[in-house]
Amino acid sequence: QVQLVESGGGLVQPGGSLRLSCAASGTILNIHSMGWYRQAPGKQRELVARITSGGSTNYADSVKGRFTISRDNAQNTVYVQMNSLKPEDTAVYYCNVDVTSWIGRFDYWGQGTQVTISS
Repeated sequence: QVQLVESGGGLVQPGGSLRLSCAASGTILNIHSMGWYRQAPGKQRELVARITSGGSTNYADSVKGRFTISRDNAQNTVYVQMNSLKPEDTAVYYCNVDVTSWIGRFDYWGQGTQVTISS
């Protein structure tokens, strides 16, 4: 019903920047919020940043001041600009959308995109 396609991951040196994007498509009636989560090897998946359709944002303490989440409601797309990247930011990043479709309100997940911060 709803599909998320992520892009923008890759390899970058410490202190560098990346911008991830995630586009939602399908039988979307309303997007309540969209966000980014990440999972590093051996660790639990954690919230990175989230944004509501109205523009309210929430960030993990570890990324505050470095990452900025934004969205294009018309395109059902969410972005995260990641600056001053650190090795500990290395993880698979997953897009998530809290969306109402014809069958109800559910979370949907993107396929994940690898972000590697290394010298």
